[in-house]
Amino acid sequence: MSEPPRRPTLDDVAAAAGVSRATVSNAYNRPDQLSAALRGEILRVARRLGYAGPHPVARSLAARRAGALAFLLDASVSAAFSDPALSITLDALATAVAPAGDALLLVPGGDAAAAQLREAHVDCAVAYSLPDRAPVLRVVRERGLPLVVLDGPARRGAALVRTDDRAGAAAAARHVVELGHRHVAILGTPLRAGAAAGPVPAEQALTSRYRVDRERHAGYREVLAEAGIAPAVWAAAGISRPAAAHTAAALLSGAAPPTAVLCLSDELAAGVLDAARRLGLRVPGQLTVVGFDDTPTASSADPPLTTVRQDLVAKGRLASELATDLRAGRRPHQPPPLPVALVVRASSAAPARRAR
Repeated sequence: MSEPPRRPTLDDVAAAAGVSRATVSNAYNRPDQLSAALRGEILRVARRLGYAGPHPVARSLAARRAGALAFLLDASVSAAFSDPALSITLDALATAVAPAGDALLLVPGGDAAAAQLREAHVDCAVAYSLPDRAPVLRVVRERGLPLVVLDGPARRGAALVRTDDRAGAAAAARHVVELGHRHVAILGTPLRAGAAAGPVPAEQALTSRYRVDRERHAGYREVLAEAGIAPAVWAAAGISRPAAAHTAAALLSGAAPPTAVLCLSDELAAGVLDAARRLGLRVPGQLTVVGFDDTPTASSADPPLTTVRQDLVAKGRLASELATDLRAGRRPHQPPPLPVALVVRASSAAPARRAR
């Protein structure tokens, strides 16, 4: 049985091109050190010999750089990607790091997340809206990995990218108050792992394990309190649209249903629209629904959702810039919160008693 042909090496290319081994290495790893003509000749010889270039692992070891970022999620990949806000942010981050040849390693939440990150060949970690005490953050600290946090939790030494969630929620609450609503509900996500869906004590919502949820709840509550409104606060069964629809059906079927529902995301708001449609409630004739994020879900909903817009693309790009600074050993600037804006669409109107 014949042996497989030997794969050409960097030394073979150097000998065939009549240059040193270091010069061939520079052609791949430090092209600025060579003239365009010399580099072109080396690459031509390499192609003729069938040399594919330095092995990626060997190259990363030599450069002391993995060329990869760990993107830390709180849920499984399928559950996490039911949130369009995550998809848009992640796409912007991936696009921003691609020109430098960097890759993203997705580390989904769960029991195996810490073990996976402990063995991962990465230069930096980017955490996306993790709970305050996520075990994977301990591994980040133990490994001494540079850390960029999107939305929270804040960590000493980490760069934090955040939106002015409280101001956005306040603008949404102010909108429904000015329309004349007095029976208002807030629909959020589960406050803790394993928590049941349904009504929760209003103060308990401010202790959610997620920074973003706490900020949005606080923004809604502060404006409603100023107007003398005590909202009903409900937690959905999950972050997805079907989970929100299931919980919203119970909320809207109660003895004293709200005339307006302020939601912590567009996906939750779309679930409220689905529940209202099944119950025969007109939006906005009988129910006003407001979301948060302004993902494509908001503009394509029926009716289109009034929501709070945040710049999800800018969030991903800023995370890339901060990760670059941290990996280069530079102390990154701590950016101010990204601005928000209320976008009024067809899902909000004055309550029926005022519209007549």
